[in-house]
Amino acid sequence: MRNRGPKKITVPTMNGILAIERRVYGSKAQGWLYPSDVWLGIVLSRISVGIRQWCCLEALDSSMATVARSVKSLSGIRLSEERIRAIVESEGTQVASSRNTCQLGASFTADDCADGVMVSGADGVLVPVVPETQKARRRETEAKKRCAEGRRSTRRPGRPKRGTDGAYKEAKIVAFYDQPKTQMHVATTMGNHEALGRIMRREGRKVKLGQARFSYSVADGAKWIEKQYNKQLPMLDAQILDWYHFKEHIVETSHAVYGEQTAPAWAFQKKMLNAAWHQGSLVMLHRLAHYERRHKGQKREALSKLRRYIEPRIAMTDYPAFRAAGYDCGSGPTESQCGTLANRVKGPGMRWSPENAAAMLALAALDHSNLWKTYWSQQRAA
Repeated sequence: MRNRGPKKITVPTMNGILAIERRVYGSKAQGWLYPSDVWLGIVLSRISVGIRQWCCLEALDSSMATVARSVKSLSGIRLSEERIRAIVESEGTQVASSRNTCQLGASFTADDCADGVMVSGADGVLVPVVPETQKARRRETEAKKRCAEGRRSTRRPGRPKRGTDGAYKEAKIVAFYDQPKTQMHVATTMGNHEALGRIMRREGRKVKLGQARFSYSVADGAKWIEKQYNKQLPMLDAQILDWYHFKEHIVETSHAVYGEQTAPAWAFQKKMLNAAWHQGSLVMLHRLAHYERRHKGQKREALSKLRRYIEPRIAMTDYPAFRAAGYDCGSGPTESQCGTLANRVKGPGMRWSPENAAAMLALAALDHSNLWKTYWSQQRAA
């Protein structure tokens, strides 16, 4: 390998533009090598770790245009909106890769839970994505504009990335936390329920879920969530149906039978919910039979539908026993994570490719899992 001599570059850093002269080595067999770039942490983007961290942190709460203005006003560095977008999405992809390869652990484990109890929750949230029809219109508009201006296409060779088959795609989230809710570990995916199941197993291993004195999940009762918990985390001691989702089914049934905002509907809700909360769902189902015998047709079918929903979930709705043991019966922490993690990708007028949405969610999950400093320390040490 021959020494190709010194080469000059400029690198944006937290302290402004830094001009660097470094030696370059190259050969036909191995191509170009820049040893000092590895030491400086600018191998991939020619942007310092500090600037990359700054851009990612700002992008969690702000648009790329706002981040560009912030970087310019505070450091004097001019980075285009598209350059910042590329930096942020590249780092998000790197975060996901670090988690997949277990280079990133967890900020807490079962050993750190004061009472030895660990809770898990899973849910899905819809993210606005770019459908293929919209992408096709964009390509057509850009082609016409380019022809009118006499510009050549800058698109890379090969087929362009296709859009999705719908306007929304579900992001799936799994969380692990202690009962006081002071410690949280969360991971996300834009994949299907099987992908989330693999993440459940991997992240559960990181937080040492199997070593907890007692562990349980609180979720909304969706079949895909129940299936993945049974398959991937069989060490859970209990699965609890979120009380508020349970309540929603009671309320919907009361409206179907008695109408909304009526005294009989309220009386039905009170009787069913009190029975379930204080005596358990078996007692509630026993009392439900009285209403099923009284009604016919669509009203009876609505009541029978409620029974069919509760009966397979008897073990998940033993609320008196759960409360006596001091366990949570609400999935508030998981619901909160779904809301805050997805805020950045659900802004007005926003549309994402699934890959870029996954990158932004990975960065947000990194921050919510208290692993932000850990990841960037690794990047500086790389």
